[in-house]
Amino acid sequence: MIKEAYINRISKELSLITLFPPIKGFSDFIGTWVYQKEKTFIVDVGPAVTAQSLIKALKNMGIQKLDYILLTHIHIDHAGGLCEVAEQFPDALIVCHDGGIEHLVDPARLWKGSVKTLGNAGIAYGEIKPVSQNRFLGAQHFLSETVNAVITPGHAPHHASYQTEQYLFAGEAGGVCISMGSGTDSKKEYMRPATPPRFFMDVYIESLEKLISLNPKTICYGHFGYKTYAVKRLKRHKEQLFFWKKTIQQEVEKTGNENIVENCIQSLLKHDPLMAVFSEMTQNMQKREYGFLKNSVNGFLGYLKTTADNS
Repeated sequence: MIKEAYINRISKELSLITLFPPIKGFSDFIGTWVYQKEKTFIVDVGPAVTAQSLIKALKNMGIQKLDYILLTHIHIDHAGGLCEVAEQFPDALIVCHDGGIEHLVDPARLWKGSVKTLGNAGIAYGEIKPVSQNRFLGAQHFLSETVNAVITPGHAPHHASYQTEQYLFAGEAGGVCISMGSGTDSKKEYMRPATPPRFFMDVYIESLEKLISLNPKTICYGHFGYKTYAVKRLKRHKEQLFFWKKTIQQEVEKTGNENIVENCIQSLLKHDPLMAVFSEMTQNMQKREYGFLKNSVNGFLGYLKTTADNS
């Protein structure tokens, strides 16, 4: 039984629909952004398993038509429910990075890779179904007076962000940022990179700098929620990436390959101030984050090895 989606109306035009996949520790972690003004659009659709609860929430908001379905990237926690949502809103233009469209038209390889990477969590998200090619437009070619697509590879090679008015829908281009206290600007804030293999730091940094140059006021994260002082947070995350690079490099030089991922995680949890509230998370949240930390550290390790081999 899937828990009913929660609608959080943030402003007259912006809402966040929180989705609840049946995985322990994944509450308040996955959602769909809804923007209603001259145009009505959503950003990301979540996994297949929560597609019907998302559709019900959109209906409860009185939304009968979507102009756009904007995808930041094709990972199944962001795009897995696309087929079901697209069928419900047949007139909506689906915007996605050019490089991701083929994997949504024929998602067999995407699904197989997702299960291999995510294991039981991937299976719990539900299998992604194909969507007709004629529903898509590449984000590189998307033109609208309401919202701009910004190509931001780094977390994934097929990543795009979107900006409208003061809002920046960043997906995972600005990492993961979660409030552990009350309020959007709570000092109890957890931030980590989203840098799974294959990770190229120069590409990620270039995307961050592109987002910073847009001077957004509010950042809407893929994981999770919205934060004001967007530029400040993007710069903070940029600094964090260099801190991770330095810390992981030191661990490699100190311990070599023995237990290197575990050693890096423990060192980062101890020394990265942006992850200091990890200890205050529930056990299930920590388990979730630990899995993602492994992926992110492995991304850095691969990057450092590649740069060393090429030097």
